[in-house]
Amino acid sequence: MYHSKVSENGYLCSVCIANYNGVQFLEKCIDSVLKQEGVPGIVEIIVHDDASIDESVSLIQSRYSQVKLIVSENNVGFCVSNNRMVAVAKGTFILLLNNDAVLHKNALKTLYNASEKFGEGIFGLPQYDADSGELIDIGSTFDPFLNPIPNKDRNRQDVGMIIGACLWLTKTLWDKLGGFPEWFGSLAEDMYLCCSARLLGYPVKALSESGFDHWVGRSLGGGKIIQNRRLSTTFRRRIKSERNKTYVMLICYPLISLWLIFPLHILTLCIEGIALSLIRRDPKIWKEIYWNCIKEVWSKRTRLWQWRRQVQQLKCLPQRSFFYPFSIFPHKLRMMLKHGLPNVAD
Repeated sequence: MYHSKVSENGYLCSVCIANYNGVQFLEKCIDSVLKQEGVPGIVEIIVHDDASIDESVSLIQSRYSQVKLIVSENNVGFCVSNNRMVAVAKGTFILLLNNDAVLHKNALKTLYNASEKFGEGIFGLPQYDADSGELIDIGSTFDPFLNPIPNKDRNRQDVGMIIGACLWLTKTLWDKLGGFPEWFGSLAEDMYLCCSARLLGYPVKALSESGFDHWVGRSLGGGKIIQNRRLSTTFRRRIKSERNKTYVMLICYPLISLWLIFPLHILTLCIEGIALSLIRRDPKIWKEIYWNCIKEVWSKRTRLWQWRRQVQQLKCLPQRSFFYPFSIFPHKLRMMLKHGLPNVAD
């Protein structure tokens, strides 16, 4: 059994909360951390405020003197925000927590116990919709094109990724993985971290106990099924998600699989983008989302290749094992057949 150590200064866990204009969520988020019990060490809370223009900073300064507050002069994005917080974190463990997430009772205890049981790895909790209370996922698996498939099987622990809204790992593992690629900006950085960890032989596990509530899509918009059971997304979210998951594929996929899957991925993006643009009579869908993805991948090909070499040099997981949490059927097609074409809003 793996036994973790509290850092020399007594800190067990650093909860890192990236915030931008989240004053309406921060109190519930921070209070949910302060109510946690049952962990053998100090829990510190770090908030990185990403140049908010609301009252977030003044709220923390007036109500939460125990919170370590980093105030950024410029808006630097989710990846940079988290990298900055982990760099100054004192805890043995790191919990990345969205500002619009609220931990359930025993959340930290559940995550800590999992680390004691399974050793170093990435761990997550069941995610619930904060509005409806419905279970969203217990981690996610993937289709061949890295579209996340929500896992709702409580008996399944080994998954493809844990959402970055509530993601637990040791600071040592974070440093070994290099943190979030800052050039991602936001979205799919959690996918990158989990795929990289699995390549290096570390488990990525979703736990069935405790959980957290999440106001999904409040920052970037979309990313969920709306009340009339239609898919909802935004240009901003779709641009980043299509681009960044393609980055992850190029960096993390085993070479033989990449040769086979990547051309199909680009082909399906082209077909999907052109079809959506024609059906919705909106050429902006093709130009700003899909064509932009292809251009960005091409323009960053040198950086992507260098990043891939760094990650692949450390891999110790066989190709078959890497694709264990994958399903063959394309998830986008499944969702389209069930819910129809997505609404893409500005």
